Amino acid sequence: MADDEIHRSSTFAPVNIAVIKYWGKRDTALNLPTNSSLSVTLSQDDLRTHTTASCSLSFAKDELTLNGEQQDISGARTQACLRELRGLRRKVEAKDDGSPKLSGMMLKIASENNFPTAAGLASSAAGFAALVRAIADLYALPSTPAELSRIARQGSGSACRSLFGGYAAWEMGKEKDGSDSMAYE
Repeated sequence: MADDEIHRSSTFAPVNIAVIKYWGKRDTALNLPTNSSLSVTLSQDDLRTHTTASCSLSFAKDELTLNGEQQDISGARTQACLRELRGLRRKVEAKDDGSPKLSGMMLKIASENNFPTAAGLASSAAGFAALVRAIADLYALPSTPAELSRIARQGSGSACRSLFGGYAAWEMGKEKDGSDSMAYE
């Protein structure tokens, strides 16, 4: 594999609007809600985030841009998502010696919203859902949307519901480690 080879994947994620909201968190570090919630996903024709995730040996550090502006990627929530996704990729690499070692490469993530960011339209939900899905696709992870929702939830609680169309339920779960706090269509 050439050092300058770039691996890339792109995806879209929709905005969702809560019908039954979650009211507080039982664990802020894991982003676990005190109650389950229900949302409706809006049409991607109108409101969506487009995210492209790339990795390469030639990248010096992880980077994230949103609407063309460099973002701080060092936050705990973003790092939790990246850590989980890289961990899953390492498992894929351990099972298949021939698979590219993508988990050790730095990421460049570029996201664009087609609606105003931070205007009350759940941009973080669509953003983290798109980030998680784009990296999961880049890493060729054998994960269902429900499994990925557990990771996206760590970035933004509502993001777990933006991995689905139509109505999506986020089950609060009962496990202390949050392993059963996932969304379903």
